[in-house]
Amino acid sequence: MTENDYIELKNRLVSECQRVQKKTVVSSKSEMDETQHALNDYGPNKDRYDSFRDQLISRRDMFSLQYSKAVSEYSVLDKINPKNINKVAEFGAVIITDVCRFFISISAGKIELDGHLYYAISPGVPLFRVMEGKKKGDAFEFNGKKQVIKELF
Repeated sequence: MTENDYIELKNRLVSECQRVQKKTVVSSKSEMDETQHALNDYGPNKDRYDSFRDQLISRRDMFSLQYSKAVSEYSVLDKINPKNINKVAEFGAVIITDVCRFFISISAGKIELDGHLYYAISPGVPLFRVMEGKKKGDAFEFNGKKQVIKELF
């Protein structure tokens, strides 16, 4: 692959992660708004121990936290410069091993591009900590599986 191919692939990975994360943002916002609407319809406490209202408040707060986290992770993707060709395993790098393909960005899960499966993982996960700072040709072991880095950009 050429440098332009690397940049193109990284651009597509960032776009796909943004699409997945945008879906999460919209979903959590929708659930939060729907719960708030139910809470408004229910009205004030019926008595001192109104457990249904407390459940609605807890549910709304849970979706609010999910929404906040999703928005925060979405903004993290803006910090990735696809034109930066990484030489070591770090945030923003695409790492292709003899076993898997990884995109170090956010925890967006599996992403399929051009018939290849990439795993979008966060720099905070244990797998990344094992491969952090490694270079092309280096090996690492995770959960008893040894992997060799074939490409890194």
